[in-house]
This record gives sequence, C-alpha cells and structure tokens, in this order.
Amino acid sequence: MAKPPLSMQPTGWFQVAWSAEVGIGAVHRMKYFGREMIAWRSEAGEVAVMDAYCEHLGAHLGFGGHVEGDRIVCPFHGWEWNREGRNVCVPYEKHPNKGRRIRSYPVVERNESIWIWHDVEGRPPHFEIPDVFTGFDDGMSAEDYFPAYPHSTLYRERLELHPQYIMENGVDFAHFKYVHKVPIIPTFTRQDFDNPVSYVDFTIAFDNTAAGEINSGVQAINAGLGAAVTKSWGMIDNRTLSAVTPVDDETSDVRFSVWIGRPPGAERSGAAAKAQQVAEAVIAQFEADIHIWAHQRYSDPPGLSQKEFEGFKALRHWAAQFYPTPK
Repeated sequence: MAKPPLSMQPTGWFQVAWSAEVGIGAVHRMKYFGREMIAWRSEAGEVAVMDAYCEHLGAHLGFGGHVEGDRIVCPFHGWEWNREGRNVCVPYEKHPNKGRRIRSYPVVERNESIWIWHDVEGRPPHFEIPDVFTGFDDGMSAEDYFPAYPHSTLYRERLELHPQYIMENGVDFAHFKYVHKVPIIPTFTRQDFDNPVSYVDFTIAFDNTAAGEINSGVQAINAGLGAAVTKSWGMIDNRTLSAVTPVDDETSDVRFSVWIGRPPGAERSGAAAKAQQVAEAVIAQFEADIHIWAHQRYSDPPGLSQKEFEGFKALRHWAAQFYPTPK
C-alpha cells in the first residue's frame, strides 16, 4: 500500500459517526485529522463534537466523562464544559475559567449521520452537506425509504486511501466492467461544478441495448471531498451516501449508507427483509471499489486515455480548492 501524497487536512464536511451511535447522555470516542475527539449528546438531544482533552489538566473526557444537562463533566476534577467548549463551572471555585476553551467543531446531523466541519484555518462553513432525499428535488423524503442504519451500512476503519479517490471514481466510466463485473456502459450526461459542489449524472445501458431503450441512470451530488450522495433511477429505487474521513496523515475511515425505496404496504409484505438484501448487494459493489482504493497509489499526472482526460482533469481542478494553501 502507498501513503496518499495529497494533504489529509482538506476543508469540508466529514462524517464522524452515525446518529444512533451517540444516544442521549452518551460520550463517543474517536480520532480524526490526527486529533483525539469526542461526540456527546445533551439531554435536549443536541450533539457536540470537540477535542477530547480537558483544558484543566488534560484528562481524556471520553474515559469517564459524563453528560449533565447541556454540559460534559470531566472525570478528574468535575470541571464542566458546554457544547461550544467553554468552561462553565469549576466546582470548587466561584467562577468558571473563562480563559480556557476546548476546541469544538461545527456539527450537523443529516441523513442519520453526524458531520463536522473541518478547516485548518478555522474558517466557518461556507457550503452545506447535500441531503440524500431533498437534494434531488423530486419530492421524496426519508419516509419513502427504509432506514439505512444499522443494517444497510458499511464501515471500514483506517484504510490507506484519500477522500479524493472516491470522488474520482464518480467520473471513471471504464471501471464498471472490470471492477463490478457487469456489462454496464455508462454515458455521462452532466459534469457541472458550482464552486464547492459538483454534479455528475450518467445514464446506464447494457451491452447490445439500443439507445432508445435506455431508461436508467444515476445522479450524484458531491459536496467537498467528504460527502457524496446518489440517486438511482429506472433500476432499483435506492439512495446512497458515501463518506470518507481522514484519521491521520496516512489513513481514512470509510462509511457507506444505503436507503432502499419503501413500496406501498411494505410493513405487511415483508419488504424490509428484501430491501436489506438489495442493500447488501449495493454495498458489495461498493466494497469492490474499496478493495482497489485501499491498495492504490495516487498517480500524478495520471496516464489517461483520450476519453478519460476531460472528466478527470475537471474533477482534479475542482478538488484543489479544498486543500490548505502551502506555506
């Protein structure tokens, strides 16, 4: 395997957990962007994500820290911190320590997932995470699909790959036959860029299918390098969310969620079990991609064919905006 040569500190939204993993009062440990972090949920249901160490004497809040109301309490000396990382109580003093603050992160919960905004320069979010349902403006909502978590998800930890690998896969028409072992011929119908968001659509035909018989395809919305949502049409009614989050300078965690359409009368027909089987098949195809990415060496410049050149060139140019400016 080869260490990714691209910066592992890109700007954008990145998934750090599924919502169900952080219940009311729970404290969830994790490591991303080379930093120990915790996620915790207040009694009112609000999620906070912050660095893991108490700014008093450095105790790790993920080992014995507990939630009281809208605060997390350090297990070492009982110092209390709010969702913004500010100290609000030193139990043996009259006043909190206003001079110390734990680094906290902007947080959004969407599509059963917890996202944080990461920017090494500390700038606020300047774009949103796409919604896997409302983002396609077709009137669909979560109620029209079976939930993804926990049965229709994939989680792979600390793989030597970079988020950009997954984004480049979205314009790679040639890999379907060889990686997915299917006689699919994708034809790209859209590749547009709206600053931090890219849109990629393609129709799908099978070998020997007449052009007029094409009635299926995929629409994708990519927001930064950390979040990609897709809608499949004309085939199985499914939506997917792929998220790749750097752990350190060499590895990333990969999460993949699949929502299968809920047909009328689904609760009575046993459709949930069938939907899970379909989701597992979709996940298996994504795992085939992961097997390649996890052992890939990033090629720069790549030796592209004439048909590949424009798609890859445009995507790499777009991706450059998310990397820190070299100092």
